[in-house]
Amino acid sequence: MDSAAAPPSVVDAHVHVWDLARRPQPWIDPRSMAVLERDYQPAELGAEVLSAGVSSAVLVQVLNDPEESEDLLWIGAERPFSAVVPWLDLLGHDLEPRLEAMLSHPSGAHLAGVRHQALAEADPAGWLARVGEGPGFALLGARSLAFDLLLGPDHLATAHAVVAAHPSTTFVVDHAGKPPVTSGWSSAESRRWAECIARISQLPNAFCKMSGLTTLADLTTWNRSELEPYVDHLLSRFGAERLMFGSDWPVSLRAGSYSRTVETARELVGTLTPSEQESVLAGTACRVYGLPGPGGPRS
Repeated sequence: MDSAAAPPSVVDAHVHVWDLARRPQPWIDPRSMAVLERDYQPAELGAEVLSAGVSSAVLVQVLNDPEESEDLLWIGAERPFSAVVPWLDLLGHDLEPRLEAMLSHPSGAHLAGVRHQALAEADPAGWLARVGEGPGFALLGARSLAFDLLLGPDHLATAHAVVAAHPSTTFVVDHAGKPPVTSGWSSAESRRWAECIARISQLPNAFCKMSGLTTLADLTTWNRSELEPYVDHLLSRFGAERLMFGSDWPVSLRAGSYSRTVETARELVGTLTPSEQESVLAGTACRVYGLPGPGGPRS
């Protein structure tokens, strides 16, 4: 690729915001996550996005909380956001009317999908299996809404079964299913993750986010070469057309600046063709979440 050419456009497919006075975040450890123990607002992200040359971002839920979902629907209509992925109780008896209420919300046009903090459940795989037996995923698929899977390696076998059972619904594996980067690519733990994520990739309705990888590595000493084998594996399995970049801002700040996260993503796909780079950095997110831009909106 010509080094003088403009860098490919970027859509950040995974960011968060919070106001601690309005809604505390009990998951933040003040000792190990001190950088996160403050408010993170859209205006701050907007400045970061502009500085890093990112065109827009997808706002993703943090809490399994209907009030947060209401807030995010309003916020997701503001710059720099292009879409929102809030929480919805997929096991609730009133699931369908609540989903319809989200779609008819004044900002409902920005609704692109749903996510649940499954890792906050006592049994994440069990929770996912229960939802898979109900109507929730079919309802999302019928409305062209994606479901973001927030899971770890131990839950990927269940995720494969659920994704396979709902071929008309689009599923997005957040943070690449949390590969154990600190253990090293040659470790047994990484081999197990690689096998599980490869199996999910065989399902055409499964997509994956190249997100959160820097915070899965050593927070202070990580470098691009440690991430490369994991990203190469994802590319070999999902292909550029089913892989998308997400920063996981502001959680990513634990491992470095926003600009470094974005630049590392550009470098990790730098050997791909220009069209493949555009797909990972923007096009896949546009297709999956129905955004304007390369490859979007989804059909």
